Amino acid sequence: MPDTDSLRELAQRLDAFAAERHWQPFHSPKNLASALSVEAAELLEHFQWLTEDQSRQLPADKKQEVAFEMADVLLYLVQLSSVLQVDLLDAARRKMVINARKYPVGPARDNGG
Repeated sequence: MPDTDSLRELAQRLDAFAAERHWQPFHSPKNLASALSVEAAELLEHFQWLTEDQSRQLPADKKQEVAFEMADVLLYLVQLSSVLQVDLLDAARRKMVINARKYPVGPARDNGG
């Protein structure tokens, strides 16, 4: 998992990329969340008709396509966190603490969480 500086650097690079193209007016939280949802659906599309086993053993070319869809999801998520000024790694760490309390090891074990 990247450290805070690398996520911050990625956010800065994305901000610069958008600024060079004058896209900031379009990068509202609503629009970025919508784009994120679309990219997540495109990621899911790669797995739509696969069995569980097939989804675990993607051929190299398919895995590369999936990697790019994952990157699209990450890029929109980082842009959204930048626009909303959310420290994404801090939020993730705090959410993991909440999840650990919500799903203690004993009862949650082997339930797929």
